[in-house]
Amino acid sequence: MMTVAPDIEVLARFGRALADPIRCRILLALSRAAAYPADLADALGVSRTRLSNHLACLRDCGLVVTVPDGRRTRYELADPRLGHALDDLRAAVVSVESDRTCPDAATKDCC
Repeated sequence: MMTVAPDIEVLARFGRALADPIRCRILLALSRAAAYPADLADALGVSRTRLSNHLACLRDCGLVVTVPDGRRTRYELADPRLGHALDDLRAAVVSVESDRTCPDAATKDCC
């Protein structure tokens, strides 16, 4: 059982990052390869301003870092294990979702 405040805060930051679909898409894109903001904005179909705000949130959460590359700045996951964690989390959620064990799930939206 997790009761240590720093552990809970870390998970809360991760949850906050995953709470927005655009941030999820950014994290998934960066789990495949580092990218420049303009390229990410184009690939995700969002404005550069909006992307910049989401990248700032992900930086504040400690999930992405900037890497100077000449006159440009590249973004990447702060730790490669985050990519594995995202894959594992996605697989676990898909597995649970496809195997709902709650008998009331269809009628009560409880699960």
